[in-house]
Amino acid sequence: MMKAVRSGDRGPAVEDIQRRLLALGYDLGRTGIDGVFLGATSEAVRAFQAGHGLSDDGIVGSRTWSALVDASFALGDRMLFLRLPHFHGRDVSVLQQAFNALGFACGAVDGIFGTYTEHAACEFQRNVGLPVDGIVGPNTVRAVTNLRHVWEGKDPCAHSAARTAPARAAEVLEHADVSVVGEDEVGMRVAERFVNLAHATTSHARTRLVASEVDSSTSGAVLRICGTGKAPAVLGRPVVNADDREAIASRLLTALSAVSGARREVTIELDVDRCGDELSDQRAAVLLLDAVCAAFD
Repeated sequence: MMKAVRSGDRGPAVEDIQRRLLALGYDLGRTGIDGVFLGATSEAVRAFQAGHGLSDDGIVGSRTWSALVDASFALGDRMLFLRLPHFHGRDVSVLQQAFNALGFACGAVDGIFGTYTEHAACEFQRNVGLPVDGIVGPNTVRAVTNLRHVWEGKDPCAHSAARTAPARAAEVLEHADVSVVGEDEVGMRVAERFVNLAHATTSHARTRLVASEVDSSTSGAVLRICGTGKAPAVLGRPVVNADDREAIASRLLTALSAVSGARREVTIELDVDRCGDELSDQRAAVLLLDAVCAAFD
């Protein structure tokens, strides 16, 4: 149990509290970090407590100190992974907000790195072409941060951060340069239907069916389609799992945004019957085309 810090106290413990409050944007007055717990510091502590559901008595006891430490963590300050006791703090909350908005549901934004958050981390890593270990280290943080323009400010409860585009929007298909590859039996069936749908929508669609070995001069997006669990492991090539119909547009947008260069290759795994049910194939092709329209809109 920590010794409570209160009005009139002085020393390094007060400086630490002041440093954290200042980093969080609280006003400490003209004296700033001076190691003296008076006036503006006391008011800042009360404001922090009120904003975090704590008793605003102006005393930094164990609960207030724990909340202050949690609130001080920025994403990337430490490595996050599943453990007991769970990691908790503002960095975890930001991570959960990003995952939810990008289509990798991890439940309520509670600031606790539990099993759902670890699962979302694994799905995100797979989606952006990183090693899938559930450890949110520098590379995963960098990938999340690079996509800040996609998720920041979005409703963390929303399952999709992508704007909903009109189904099979002709305008998008006429501007998006998309090459489609069928990686296996399922992929070839759906890829052919996908391209047919695009050209049925507009004769000016820039969508084409290509062989597995894509020409080196090919630019734009290259979508490699296959059945669930059949994606080949290729370093740096994101894998989008289309098991969640509502999240596929966001996941595709995330994957495409994670790849740089003139050619952006992404593998898409579809949960389609390998026996070749025509209705399932058609539904998968429509789903994928709508997702592409939403991602490129």
